[in-house]
Amino acid sequence: MRLPMRLARTCLPRVGTLLPTVSALHPTAPRNLRQGLPRPLLARHLCMQITQLNQTMTLKTMLLTIMMILMEILLLFLLLLIPTLMAILRLILHLNHHGLALDFKVAFANLVHILMALFGNSQYQGLGNRILAAASAFLYAMLTGRVLLVDPSNEMGQLFCEPFPGTTWLLPPDFPLTSYTNFSIDTAESYGNMLKNKVIDAASTTAQQLPPFAYVHLDHDASVEDKFFFCDEDQRVLRDIRWLVMRTDSYIVPGLFLVTGFQEELGVLFPEPDAVFHHLGRYLFHTNNNVWGFITRYYDAYLATAHQRVAIQVRVFGADPESPELLEQITTCTQKENLLPGLLAAGIDPPAVPTKFSKAVLVTSLKSWYYDRLKSMYWEHAAASGEAVGVHQPSHEKYQQFGARLHDTKAWADIYLLSLTDVLVTSGRSTFGYVAQGLGGLTPWVMYKPANGSVVPPDPPCGRDVSMEPCFHNPPFYGCRIKQGVDTGKIVPHVQRCKDVSWGLKLVPRVP
Repeated sequence: MRLPMRLARTCLPRVGTLLPTVSALHPTAPRNLRQGLPRPLLARHLCMQITQLNQTMTLKTMLLTIMMILMEILLLFLLLLIPTLMAILRLILHLNHHGLALDFKVAFANLVHILMALFGNSQYQGLGNRILAAASAFLYAMLTGRVLLVDPSNEMGQLFCEPFPGTTWLLPPDFPLTSYTNFSIDTAESYGNMLKNKVIDAASTTAQQLPPFAYVHLDHDASVEDKFFFCDEDQRVLRDIRWLVMRTDSYIVPGLFLVTGFQEELGVLFPEPDAVFHHLGRYLFHTNNNVWGFITRYYDAYLATAHQRVAIQVRVFGADPESPELLEQITTCTQKENLLPGLLAAGIDPPAVPTKFSKAVLVTSLKSWYYDRLKSMYWEHAAASGEAVGVHQPSHEKYQQFGARLHDTKAWADIYLLSLTDVLVTSGRSTFGYVAQGLGGLTPWVMYKPANGSVVPPDPPCGRDVSMEPCFHNPPFYGCRIKQGVDTGKIVPHVQRCKDVSWGLKLVPRVP
C-alpha cells in the first residue's frame, strides 16, 4: 500500500525519523500497532497524528499572536488617550477657576479641535462685516481641521439657512464659556496678551504647557502681537490649543495666504485666488425663505425684464448730510465709464433707435435722496443714447440700526439684489459692497473716498477694481521671517494693496 503523493510529501520525512520510537510517543496506540504493523500503514497513522498535532499548535500560536496584537493596540490607545484626558481635566479646572461649570458631556467635546467664532458685535458692526468674518473663520477652520461654531447672537440663524445639512454651526445655548461675549483686546487669555506677558513663547512653549483655550483677537483694534497670528511659528503653537475663540470684524483671508504652512492647501482649494470669497460666500450664505421672498418679489417686479441691470451702492452714514458732491461723483463716474447714458438738454428729442434698449438702475443707500435725484434726472431728461432708464431703490432705512432684525433682513436682501445685476458700482471701503461683488462674481467700479475728509470729488471719480475680492482693512505689517516691519503687499504675488484702502490687502489673479 502506498500513501497518496500529497500526504507523502508533507509528512513522510517527519515520520521516518519517528518510526523507531513509535511506542514511546504513542503509548496508547492499539496493541497491534505497537507490536508492529505494516510500515506503510504505520506511516499513514503517524502522519495523521502529527498533522492534527501541528494544527493544534498552529491554532494556539494564532490565538497567542492575536492576544499580543490586541494588547499592543490597547496600550497604544491608552498612550494616546491619557494626554487627551489630561487636557480635558485642565480645561475643567481652568473653567471652574473662572466660575464656570462644565459637565463631562461638554468636556468630551475637547476630543476635537474647536474654533468658536465671534463676528465683531452686532451692536456696532454691520451685516457686511459679519458675513466677511464668517467666511474667514470658516476657511481658517478648514485649514486647521477645526469644528466651527458661530455666535448665535449675530442673527446668523435668522438670516441664513444652515449651510451644513443635518447639523448646525450655531453655538449651543448651554455652552459653558458664557463670558466670551465680553472678550476684547484686554482679555488676559488673548493670544497676543499671552505673548506680551510671556505666558507663551512661540519658540519654546511645548504642547503640554499650552492653555486649554485661547482667545484670538483680530478685530479692527488688534495689536501687533495679536497679528502674529499670521506667522507660521505662531500657527504651530495655535495648532496644539484645542479650543480657540476668535473675534474679527474683517475679511482676514488675504492674511491667511501669507502663512507659508497654508499656501499649498490654499493653492489646491483655490487655483484662482481672486475668487475665494465668491466660492465661500455661495457655499455658506443661503437666504432663508423670508429674505428670499423680499428678493424675488422685488427682482421680478423691477429688474427682471430690463436688458441690462446696473447697480449703484452708495455708502453713507446716518449723520452725513445729503451731498451734491457725492451725487456729482456718481453721475460723472457712471457716464464717463459708459455705464449710464448721458442726458440731453430739455426739449431735445433723443435719437431714433430701431429697438428700445432698457436699463434698470438699482440704487442701495440708507438715504433716498440720491435715488430721488437720479430718478428725476432720467425722467426729466432724455438719454442721449435713446435708452429707457428706470431707477429703483428697495429700501431706505435713513440710518444704520445695529442688531435690528428687520433692518438686517432688508440689508441682506439689498446685498443679494446687488449681486444679481450685470454691472456694479460700489463705494470705497464698504463691506456691504464687498459682499455683493463677491457673491455676484462682479469686479466693480469703485468710487474713491475724497482724501482727508474733503468734499471735493476725487479725480478720477472711480476706477475698475483689480478683482472681485474684498479688502482686508487691518492687515499685519510685520515680516515673520525677518522679525521686523515689512510691506506685506509685496510678499506673495497674488496678495496686493487695495485700490480703495491704500494700507489694506486683497487677493488678485495669479501672475501667469
